[in-house]
Amino acid sequence: MKQGTASKIALNLSLLIVVFIILFPVFYIVQTSLKSMADVYSGSFFFTAKTANYEEIFTGSRSNFAELTRNSLIVSSSVALICGVIGSLAAYSLARLSWRRWVAGGVVVWLLFINMMPPIVFVTPYYLWARAAGIYDTPAAVIMAHVVLNMPLAVIMMMNFFAEVPRELEEAAVIDGCAQWQAFRMVILPIVRPGLAAMAVLVFVFSWKEFLFSLSLTTTSAGRTIPVGIANFVQEFNIRYGEMAAGSFVAMIPALVLVLLAQRHIIKGLTVGAIKG
Repeated sequence: MKQGTASKIALNLSLLIVVFIILFPVFYIVQTSLKSMADVYSGSFFFTAKTANYEEIFTGSRSNFAELTRNSLIVSSSVALICGVIGSLAAYSLARLSWRRWVAGGVVVWLLFINMMPPIVFVTPYYLWARAAGIYDTPAAVIMAHVVLNMPLAVIMMMNFFAEVPRELEEAAVIDGCAQWQAFRMVILPIVRPGLAAMAVLVFVFSWKEFLFSLSLTTTSAGRTIPVGIANFVQEFNIRYGEMAAGSFVAMIPALVLVLLAQRHIIKGLTVGAIKG
């Protein structure tokens, strides 16, 4: 009995330590965002909290954070929508329609290959395409890159959800007079809606935090997103620590809220089919 109690205490202490390690950077960012520059440099734990850094990033004359936030919302929402529509249609086609095995397998292998390639490999082609298309330094250029990067995740994740739906439901819908498209739209899609939402949330978060292509395909705040804007707080002669921390905390909020709302479906989407056999 005592041994079991001691094991539980040790387990709980270990979990508390892990939670502290994970949450401490967030606490440090929040604390730094409320400090003045003098308090930041002094490293004092006790200080008078101020909202000057938040006011500066949104209303300051030298800040473009509001524009960056708008760009990030446009880019991430567009990528989630495009991947949701195209990814679900592609996944349904691969999971349900009668493709030759080498065709379906080849598409899946190609998607996995794109997913495994280092993103830096695609920077030069995307840069040249964006220049040629006249969309360089616009949100459209970043959307183009993020869609390609996140589409493999969208398709493979949705294939797992579609595979969980019994084929008998579609067959019954077809017998009742539905065409293939109607069976997909009215029967299958409502069933996999939680998975579709989870996939869209993951794609949104991955696009929201992406840095490399947001930097490479833009030069001004007209197309840049929040991660690039936060990096620009590191300047030639000083680092605006307080504003950087404030921007980082604001950038956490949308992704954190979405993940908390969809965490159950996200876990299911990432583990579905893992215990089959």
